Amino acid sequence: MHIHRNVTRRSAVLAAVISLVGLLLGAANAHAATPEKEAALIETLRAGPRPEKAIACKQLAIYGTKQAVPELAALLSDEQLASWSRIALEAIPDPSAGEALRTATNTLKGELLVGAINSIGVRRDAGSVDALVGHLKDSDVEVAAAAAVALGHIGTAPAAETLRRSLADTTGKLQSAVAEGCILCAERRMAEGRNDNAAEIYQQVRKTSLPKPRILEATRGEILARGEAGIPLLIEQLRSPDNKFFRLGLTTARQSQAAGVADALGTEVARATPDRAALLLRALADRAEHVVPPAVVEAARSGPKAVRIAAIEFIGRWGDASSVSALLQNASEPDKELAQAARTALGSLAGEKVDAEIADRLSNADAGSRLVLIELVGQRRINATPALVKALDNQDPAIRRAALTALGNTVGPDNLSILVARFVAPKDPGDALPASKALMAASVRMPDRDACSAELAAALPQASASAKAGLLEILGAVQGQKALEAIGAVMKGGDPELQDVGSRVLGSWMSVDAAPVLLELVKNSHDEKYQDRALRGYIRLARQFVMPARQRAEMCQTALDAATRPEERKLVMTVLARYPSVETLAVAIKAMEKPAMKKEAQQAIVQMAPKLVGKSPEAEQMLAKAGIELPRVQIIKAEYGAGGALKDVTDILRSRASGAPQIAIPSANNYNESFGGDPAPGVVKQLKVQYRINGKDGEATFAENADIDLPMPK
Repeated sequence: MHIHRNVTRRSAVLAAVISLVGLLLGAANAHAATPEKEAALIETLRAGPRPEKAIACKQLAIYGTKQAVPELAALLSDEQLASWSRIALEAIPDPSAGEALRTATNTLKGELLVGAINSIGVRRDAGSVDALVGHLKDSDVEVAAAAAVALGHIGTAPAAETLRRSLADTTGKLQSAVAEGCILCAERRMAEGRNDNAAEIYQQVRKTSLPKPRILEATRGEILARGEAGIPLLIEQLRSPDNKFFRLGLTTARQSQAAGVADALGTEVARATPDRAALLLRALADRAEHVVPPAVVEAARSGPKAVRIAAIEFIGRWGDASSVSALLQNASEPDKELAQAARTALGSLAGEKVDAEIADRLSNADAGSRLVLIELVGQRRINATPALVKALDNQDPAIRRAALTALGNTVGPDNLSILVARFVAPKDPGDALPASKALMAASVRMPDRDACSAELAAALPQASASAKAGLLEILGAVQGQKALEAIGAVMKGGDPELQDVGSRVLGSWMSVDAAPVLLELVKNSHDEKYQDRALRGYIRLARQFVMPARQRAEMCQTALDAATRPEERKLVMTVLARYPSVETLAVAIKAMEKPAMKKEAQQAIVQMAPKLVGKSPEAEQMLAKAGIELPRVQIIKAEYGAGGALKDVTDILRSRASGAPQIAIPSANNYNESFGGDPAPGVVKQLKVQYRINGKDGEATFAENADIDLPMPK
């Protein structure tokens, strides 16, 4: 039971005021203290208003010396400022601060006295022991309890002896506080390495008739203080019918450094109820002993399910190669939960010796463990290719397919052909999908993607139509120049199914190298579906990847020449507008010559021009030569808000306007940030703009955070 300062309602109000003022003054207080600064703070304590006095106390906790002690001591009897003065007195290292608190305990009463005693405890002022001993007999139980806890914080031999003598002579709330003081003394002795003395104090508290929380604290302390000798007391808690004491035993078992605790826990597992045995195993695992006791191995092999699972999880954390056998036994259990726990544990075992043990067992595995071992090889990426290849011819489909998956995770470049062959000519139709996934997984891991692509391409002529389609998908995942060449060669054959797959794969290609192959498909395919897909993929490359402006412009021009639909032309114009340059501007100006593209081209030019005019004389000449009159936008007035709460944002919009109808504000899609605050919190707002474009007046209203795109006035 820790007794804290009580703050009256008036003090709470004062504290709120002080906190606000303190925020304003915090920066000014960051510099180092000087005698002059301390003198000014002391003068504030003498004559300043109450809020400033409280702030001065806080500052003196950092900057104060013995010079400030008299004025701080004078506030200890002030109900509103006492707690603030104690903050400073607790922090000032000079002994006079402790003397001031000690002296004040002779005259203070009630809450103020409790506060002063608490501060003495914070200071651990050994010189105040006699004064606190006197207050142990105070008629006010709060005062006496505070004195007991403060003596515990001080923790000297006289303080501890006084508390121990008082433990049997007190009752109720005071006795609990005395017990807390004793426990604090014992903790201090533990920190000093005086465990025997600490254990004596803990034992005295434990054997006193006290509330359960105090007994629990003392029991834990005694077990830890006694080390090996505390194990019987630990076992007593682990066998207690009271769950609180049992759980205390679990916690303390995790914390104890005594070597015999692990064996004791292992012994208890065998005799405990299933639910407790599982908890004991988890406590033992958390001790990180890095060994697996025989009792844990035995618990994993047989017994209640909950206990077996806890033991299996333990082995997964701390087991080694010798643990593989026990876990394999469980991994083949018909109970799915047990089997899954064992498989997870097998995957968690650390070390190369574990991998070697699993690989060795796979070579000679029986039917019951073969599937589990194959899955482990794949999961742990163990090099066991010969055994996996042998399993590819197993009569059991589950074994064959697990072996394919494992090879996908483990096979190297020298053995990729095994998976290629199994994909092109699977042993069973049901093996086709696992073989495809395995070949995909292996191919994307290969260090030399061109060599991998060459091997995949070599299999295309002998593959069935469906296998060819699958190989194209895999080549698309591998990427690279060789993969592109292989896909392009297949698509020239004109097979609609392969063009379908190839155009889809190329449409998501992750480099601009795919452009020529896509363009070839656009020109030569006889199916509009694949032409359209290839052209959109070609345009995506122009939009998505970094390239010189000239190359992008050439690709856009090529795409416009090949486009037959308005949607495709719009996509090209979007690319031009996104990347303004002299080269892309030239493409847009040329597009204006065709009536079908004139409108989209004009819109693209309007978006490009503000980013070029004033920066590129060549672009300005091109616009003038083409007779293109750009919109000249003027902002007349702009207001943001709702109802009568409106903010004039005209200057902000004028500063952001570049002559184009589209206006980008400082913080994209956030009006409040862009316009310097929220004029009407909690209310839906609008932006109203009066403007002029090429001499014609217009007015537009935009919903909060909408893009600002001024429509052309009619």
